[in-house]
This record gives sequence, C-alpha cells and structure tokens, in this order.
Amino acid sequence: MKRSALIFLSVVFCFSLHAQERGTKDIISISGRYGLPQEYKEIYGGQATEYGMLNALTAGFKLAPRTMFAININHFYFNVQDEAEMPDDIASPIIINGFILRTGIIQEFNNGGKLQLLIAPRLMSDFQNLDGNSFQIGGVVSYQNDINANLNLGFGAMYNQEFFGPYMVPLFLLDWQASERWYIEGMIPVTLKVHYRVNEGLDVGFNHFGLITSYYLGDEDYAGDYMERQSIDLSLFARQRLYKNFFIEGMVGRTFGRSYEQYDGDDKISFGLPLVTFGDDRTAKNVTFNDGMIFTLKLIFNMKVPE
Repeated sequence: MKRSALIFLSVVFCFSLHAQERGTKDIISISGRYGLPQEYKEIYGGQATEYGMLNALTAGFKLAPRTMFAININHFYFNVQDEAEMPDDIASPIIINGFILRTGIIQEFNNGGKLQLLIAPRLMSDFQNLDGNSFQIGGVVSYQNDINANLNLGFGAMYNQEFFGPYMVPLFLLDWQASERWYIEGMIPVTLKVHYRVNEGLDVGFNHFGLITSYYLGDEDYAGDYMERQSIDLSLFARQRLYKNFFIEGMVGRTFGRSYEQYDGDDKISFGLPLVTFGDDRTAKNVTFNDGMIFTLKLIFNMKVPE
C-alpha cells in the first residue's frame, strides 16, 4: 500500500516544463464555451445562444508493477438560451448536465501492449426532480501497443446504454510523435488533436471533438422525455504554458451537425453507431438551431507520466 501511495505521489509531483508532447497527460482541465447566436432552422423566430463547460479529471495508481487502476471523470454542462416562444411541453431554456465516470484496470503485457477495461456509469440530467431515471451505464475496452519509439496505435470500442437506446463507438487510438515539432493524438472518431510546437511553451494546431449524449428531462411539463445532443466541433487552437505545468488554451472553431432534439421517453432506436442508426423511427418534438462559430477557453494542469 505504501508503495502504491508513493507511486501515486510521484505521478502528482513529477513536472514537465514543455508544451504538450508524447508521454504527458492533461490531469485537470476546466473550460468554458460560447457559441455565437444562431437562428432556428424553421418555425421559431429569434435566435438561440449556446453556452457550455467541459471539465475533466484524470488520475490513477499502480496495483502491481504492470497493473494500474485508472479514474477519469468528465463533466458536461450546456445551456441554450433562446428568444423564441416555445410550447410548455418543450424544454426552454435548455440546461443539461452530464457526469461521466470511467474507471477500471489498465494491464500491461510482456510485449509492451496495454489492455484497458473500464466501466462507465453516467448521470445525465436537467437536474429537475432528479431520480434514478437519470443514470446510464456503459463501458470502454481497448488495446494499444508501441509500433516504435514514437508511434503507438490501438483499437477498441465504447458502449453506452443511452436514453435513446444502445449505442456503440468503434475506436482507433493514435499517439504519434511525428517529428520534434509535430505531435498527433486521438481516440478517433471522438477526439483528434494535431499539435505543432512553436517553442517550448507554445503549441498551435487543430482539434476535433465529436460525441452524441442524451439527458433525462425531469421537469413536470415534459417529465420522462430526453434530450439528445450531438455536434462535431472543429477548431484551431493555441496552447500556452503559464507556469510550470499550468497551461491556457484558446480555441476558435465551428460546429457541424449540432442539434438539441427532444424526444418522448419511449421513442427509441434499436441500435446506434456513429453516422448510422437502426430502427430509428423517432420524431423530435422540437426544432433545433443552426450551426455556427464557437469559442473555447481552457485552463489545464498537465504533467509527464512516469513509466
């Protein structure tokens, strides 16, 4: 136990003085998001404005020389303020929160490969009359291995029992120090980030983030409905070291396919994959607004991960 605690403390206090590179990890990140006001696609007049946050905490400690217990917590917050007159049975404004815990075992093998087995319970809700209906359960499994000293590849899958039905995302894992200045990381198709190192404290590059999530609605006017949110966010970013392991990151980008769609709780699909759904005969109760520019500001604590 003392050895595990010592390893954990060595992780927490091991500092890296460079911009992000292979072998480092964002341990804590806190971000705010603002989307420029956009008109509705039809029916409603006025505009809708999206605000949001995405916060994350990553930690872990060794159970054995080749076995690690991993913990990752994500918090999603979205707030859509609108100028339109909505019917009483339509969520307006839209205010939803999601807490996603991913925890489990990362096992390293003799060949250097790593197997990750995580369970992923979720609390996804508008926090109105909160009860057990707001919980979801899922999991993540992946395997990755070093191809060479600069390239690590892997594959896996992420599954979740969404409020709209079972949903699975096949994953391709990429961790590549392409050159001294270029670094690419991703859990494709959910995340992809391309870094270019300008100097030891500054990275610039391209960021992709795309995810579908669903939230239980508990307000008495539409209790039992759920809100499905989806968006692909493509952004340019600049990441600057402030002090030691603390960074600030700004992003400017645009959403693609962004939607907030409200459905009856019994309106479900048979099975879903990215870009493909089966048995989807649902009809949304509301009308969503157009894609547009987004701005994100993030504060990060990053550090080098010991071998």
